[in-house]
Formats: sequence, structure tokens, C-alpha cells
Amino acid sequence: MEGRNSIGDFLSKDLSISTLETNFRASNEPNDTSDCDIKFQTMILLSLIISLFGMVLNAIVLWFLGFQIYKNAFFVYIFNLAVADIFFLLSQFVFCVLVIIYSIDSISHDILSFLIFVPTFPYLSSLSILTTISIECCLSVMWPIWYRCQRPRHTSAVICVLLWALSLMTAFLDQKACFLQFSDPHSIWCNTFDIILTVWTIVLFVVLCGSSLILLVRIFCGSQRIPMTRLYVTIELTVLFFLIFGLPFGIYWFLDLIKRHCDFYDEIIFLSCINSSVNPIIYFLVGSITHRSRCKMKTLKLFLERAMQDTPEEDEGVESSS
Repeated sequence: MEGRNSIGDFLSKDLSISTLETNFRASNEPNDTSDCDIKFQTMILLSLIISLFGMVLNAIVLWFLGFQIYKNAFFVYIFNLAVADIFFLLSQFVFCVLVIIYSIDSISHDILSFLIFVPTFPYLSSLSILTTISIECCLSVMWPIWYRCQRPRHTSAVICVLLWALSLMTAFLDQKACFLQFSDPHSIWCNTFDIILTVWTIVLFVVLCGSSLILLVRIFCGSQRIPMTRLYVTIELTVLFFLIFGLPFGIYWFLDLIKRHCDFYDEIIFLSCINSSVNPIIYFLVGSITHRSRCKMKTLKLFLERAMQDTPEEDEGVESSS
């Protein structure tokens, strides 16, 4: 159990680098291997594989969205969401590699600390962008005329820049307050920025769930129900998978803030890697679903375009026939 407990102590910022090195090496000894050590090593290895696979899938999405497909408001958001997922997966990939080779080559405590907290930036960016997508869908459903006629043309790009900047500033200040400037990670400044980070995350989760629920109600309930589109299906599935696989990462912050630190960071890494890798699969699956059997070559580009279509199936049939 020493190898597993060392991760929990390290993530709670109370373990020295020498103790961490000793425990990691002890976890690799054949005589000291326990079930928890095997599970920890398995989770890290699976996270490594999934993060590499997810980076490839998100890179394919970036290629099509950046060079092959005409861009609209939601395409800009999906592009930035894929960038955030790549950054997050890259940070987790590097962290898993370092954990695997740690018993061989000594790695400084500062580097591991940085690699643990650097996912904060892309995670906040991803959550903020996904929340904005859900809000924009609600606006397009509740006030369609205003949304199509009065919405500024470059709103999506401006909002994404602001979200990236805000996420970077928040993550940097939290990192600086807890590690780079103050020797005590539980100082008043560190706790303050941890509270700000947690409150912001909670607000984003509440807004994300509320806007997604409003969209579902407008689709399935009421006398003025809106027709189902592939874009709505894509967004709702993305939100659902984020709540299942991405929410534990945010909950882990909250538990650490209230000093209820639980040693399940290896499971958190595994779930978060799945969350950042599943979005391209959702896009291509939603785009591949069709109600008509046609002998036509389908491509990934076409699947991605169809997954972002904001028109009902009936309208698609009319457009294709015309």
C-alpha cells in the first residue's frame, strides 16, 4: 500500500521528494506488490494509452475544422474545445510517463508538482467552452430571430479568447500562490485562490446543467417543442459524458479544498482521459447515423459536418433533393 498512499500524500502537498521516490521504488519491488499497487499501475498505463489515442482523435478533428470545413459559430467552439482536450491529454500523458519511469530516473518535486496542476488550465477552458456552447444553444432556441439576426459575427472567437485568457490567469495565479512564490502550500493566498477556483468551477457546472436541462425541456416537453437536430444531440451527449467522466476531476478539487483528501487520483486521471478522448467519437457517431440507406461513400469530414448541422432531418432531405 505504500506506493498508492504516496500519491495521495504527494497530491496533498505534504510529501517530500525523497519520500516520494522511496515509495515509488518500493511499489515496484516484487515482494511488496499489493492489489492497490497493481490497480494504480494499471490505471496509469490505461490512462497513458487513452490519452495518446485521444490526442490522435482530437488532432483529426482539428485538421478538419481548421482546414477542410466551413466554419460557423459552433464550429469555432468545437475547434477550441478540441484544443483544450489536446492540452489536457498531453499533460496527463507526460504525467503518466513520468510516473512510470520515476523509479529509474529521479525527477524533481517541482516538475511533478507542475505537471499535476498544469491540467487546471485546459480543464477550466474545456468546461468554460462547453458551458458557453450550451448557453448559445439555449439562446438560439429561446430567441431564434435575435440569435440569427442580431448576434455579432465574431462573438464566438471573442468569447473563446476571453475564456482562454481567464482560465490561464486563474490557473497561473493558483499555481504561483501555492508553489512558485510561497513555501507554505496552505498559506492564505493559496487557500484564497483555491476557493476562487472551486467556486468558479461550481458555477460553471450549475450553468452547464441548467442550460442543458432547458434545451432538453424545449425539445421534449411543452406545446412549442423544437425539432431535434444533430447539433443538439451532439451537444447533449458531450455534456452527458462530461458530467460522467469530467465531473470527478472537479469534485477532487473540492475534496482537497475542504481537506477531505481521498487517494483516488489514479482513477481521476483515467476518467478525465476518457472524457477528453470521447468527444471526437461522439461527433463521428452522430454524423454517421442516417435514416436513409444510400450507396454513397461516407467520409470522416462528412460525418463531422453532419454532427454540427443545426437543421432537422426533414430539412436536410429537402436541401439534398433540391
